[in-house]
Amino acid sequence: MRRVLCYDTTLRDGTQAEDINLTTEDKLRIALKLDDLGLSYIEGGWPGSNPTDKRFFQEIQNYDLKYASIAAFGSTHNHRATAATDPNLKALVDSGAPVVTIFGKSWDIHVTEALGTTLPRNLELVSDSLAFLRQHFREVFFDAEHFFDGYKANPDYALAVLRRAQESGADVLVLCDTNGGTLPVEFRAIMSAVTAALPEARFGVHTHNDAGLAVANTLEAVELGAVQVQGTVNGYGERCGNANLCTIIPSLALKCGIECLPEGKLELLTPTAHFVSEMVNQQPPSNQPYVGDGAFAHKGGVHVSAVVKNPRTYEHVPPETVGNARRVLLSDLSGQSNILYKAREFGFELDKNDPFVLELLTTIKEREALGYEYTAAEASYELLLNRVLGRARSYFTVTRYRVLDDNAYESVEPLTEATVMIKVGGKVKHTASTGRGPINALDKAIRKALRGFYPRLAEMRLLDFKVRVLSGTVEDAECGRGGCGTASHVRVLVESGDATKRWVTVGVSHNVIEASFQAMEDGINYKLFSDDKEKLTKALKG
Repeated sequence: MRRVLCYDTTLRDGTQAEDINLTTEDKLRIALKLDDLGLSYIEGGWPGSNPTDKRFFQEIQNYDLKYASIAAFGSTHNHRATAATDPNLKALVDSGAPVVTIFGKSWDIHVTEALGTTLPRNLELVSDSLAFLRQHFREVFFDAEHFFDGYKANPDYALAVLRRAQESGADVLVLCDTNGGTLPVEFRAIMSAVTAALPEARFGVHTHNDAGLAVANTLEAVELGAVQVQGTVNGYGERCGNANLCTIIPSLALKCGIECLPEGKLELLTPTAHFVSEMVNQQPPSNQPYVGDGAFAHKGGVHVSAVVKNPRTYEHVPPETVGNARRVLLSDLSGQSNILYKAREFGFELDKNDPFVLELLTTIKEREALGYEYTAAEASYELLLNRVLGRARSYFTVTRYRVLDDNAYESVEPLTEATVMIKVGGKVKHTASTGRGPINALDKAIRKALRGFYPRLAEMRLLDFKVRVLSGTVEDAECGRGGCGTASHVRVLVESGDATKRWVTVGVSHNVIEASFQAMEDGINYKLFSDDKEKLTKALKG
């Protein structure tokens, strides 16, 4: 089987994305996760550019990586100096990395205008830098920056840069589409010409996504013989991002029969993608191919009916091969197949002719017409399912609640107070609590009322809170095309969690506090319901 080496540059190129900043500790954790995935190379950064990267190269030497080689990144030496005296090349050597990648100019206008030197002098920078680094590193890669634009402007010079890099000891010549604007038809023609001109060279590819073509061009490069592909996890990178390794790797492995990762590692792809998104504090796109939460999500009833019979009808690869999972969504587009599938997920085998199925389907469609959204709030759906089945206990009943805001004096910190009356097993608990705003005050007051009855609620935390103004709901239809403005329905999604799991619940109302209260109430009920299921499962096993 043909093998292509995956070179990850998330820790360097990926951090050039807007709103992504990593500490040394962040970079170390990501590097260890990428090594566990089985990538061949992990580019740690530019050790001559900042203290964070310099420290990363020092610290990573304390870890025994199983699969990956750490690469340091830099540029050809300053045209006013020599390779031996250049501080950036010295920093690369001092990094202790076994692999180095340097970039050099291959577009003539970058040589004359960006570097401010001559075309012959730039060739010397390439050869002198590579010859110097060749003495200190196990492997040396040369990134031909802006190669495709350079080739289109001056093909003879762009090829001369590659030829000089090859002669000077570069193990791999990496063709870079730095501006990300090359079309696949151009990419194929240029790379075909390059491989014909340099038949002994080994090529890699580094593409950006400014035209949305980074993955497509990378796959073209592999088809034309590239032995190394560079990219980032989730496609993070400057401007529109880099080639997305989370799309490239499974496409090569599952569709082209090309080995990219050690055996058994492909199923770690989705967990790795999600881990990195958490580390960079970014919400992963749901529609991301292969690893997105929606990559194998089915909503239309016709689709679900077909997928139940044969997943190949609407899935191009099995989701478990990349560590993902099939999801069936519930909405006003749902059919009986969706209900049956979701019920099976929660342990209920239902017959399509069961009146319960029609009742639940009708209830879901009516509630979604009011603005409820069960696609994201699966905890609320599970509660609804069990309530309609008559299997959910009534843990508590809220008989009344009130929220007061006091903002009378500018010199005094605003005060929000929530009061609740809750009935549990015939007993009424009347409590109040202050908080940072109405939601926090309500949350504290409810917990305060329930803690004596359900101590495990102390484990639960509110993790996320989203509010959306709705238009086009059944009750708002009379407002017309302009919507109801401040009188519109709002939908609140609340994410809660404890030490072992997270869940999302939903509430809808004209009143944002009422919608929030509904979602929080469902969240607490789900925690208690889950604890009951856990106890029952343990008892049955016992």
